Amino acid sequence: MFSLNRKVKDLVPYDPIEGTYRIRLDANESYITLPLEIKEEIAQTVKDIHFNRYPDPYAANVCALFAKYYGVPAENVTAGDGSDELISIIMNAFLQKGDTVMTLEKDFSMYSFYTSVVECRHVPYTKNDDYSVDIDDVTATAKKENARIIIFSNPCNPTSRVISRSDVEKLVSSVDSLVVLDEAYMDFSNQSLLSEFNRYDNLIILKTCSKAIGMAAIRLGFAVANSVLTKAMKAVKSPYNVNSVTQAIGEVIFSHPEYIDSSVKRLIEARDDLTERLTPVCREYPDRFKIIPSETNFIYVETPEAEKIFTYLKEAGIIIRKMSGDRLRITAGRNYENDAVASEINAYLKGESHENVVY
Repeated sequence: MFSLNRKVKDLVPYDPIEGTYRIRLDANESYITLPLEIKEEIAQTVKDIHFNRYPDPYAANVCALFAKYYGVPAENVTAGDGSDELISIIMNAFLQKGDTVMTLEKDFSMYSFYTSVVECRHVPYTKNDDYSVDIDDVTATAKKENARIIIFSNPCNPTSRVISRSDVEKLVSSVDSLVVLDEAYMDFSNQSLLSEFNRYDNLIILKTCSKAIGMAAIRLGFAVANSVLTKAMKAVKSPYNVNSVTQAIGEVIFSHPEYIDSSVKRLIEARDDLTERLTPVCREYPDRFKIIPSETNFIYVETPEAEKIFTYLKEAGIIIRKMSGDRLRITAGRNYENDAVASEINAYLKGESHENVVY
């Protein structure tokens, strides 16, 4: 009888929050929709695709436009079917069964997931209570554990905190490990190491189109690294991993840098708006509701009533993300969405019913 092998038998499929809600602030997506003129340009571009032909195996055009926008050489860019695929490519390229992968917890859950799939050892480094890290201790732990790869998001999903550029550089230059720096949310901060990627032989930086650029639907991500690491990733990836439609849409989007810049600015404003609306709640209920300072497009909340607040909002047609422990993650949305979630949370803490909430 056929049976599942050990490495997958205990894994479970990703479980998104399903259902229809009037406000969705659970997935760190951009609330900004494409303007009509860009949609029309995409429609014309897709219309001209030769659907009977395979896509460009290296997505050269979109990689070149990405490289131009971020100021890096195109030959050092590898395109992937979202950052998730690139994480998988990296682990398949640079790990052997039994190697050690170190993460900085709490962090993006897919790092440990792919570590399990490639049958490697996962060492979670526990952050401080305020979600900061001591880089010297991280370095010492990586050496002690003989970490082959250190992977973490910066700014962090879900804690919304950022590690300074100088501390990341200190880590990269102090370890023999491959450091995979996931900068999915770095467009909302100013501590990127992207301009320095070529100084190091042990650094890969990941970028995504799903957050600041607001193109989660097309699943497009990029890895930036020196020529040796780039060649290895391109050797391991599937030949036609980014489909022609995604490449074409990506080319259109990166041909409009002014749109990307505007989107980033608006999302930062939305984050600040959400923070401002919830700050009075924090002041009034300091033991029940605390916001962690954010450098992302979401806020991370500590509250002993996380489950109850999550349920209360869900009953009001608002969905956010319930994290492990007493934590919530709330994506910044439109002004009326931020107002709604803040008003409902305030009402819950006051002990009021939904009917009394005005916004």
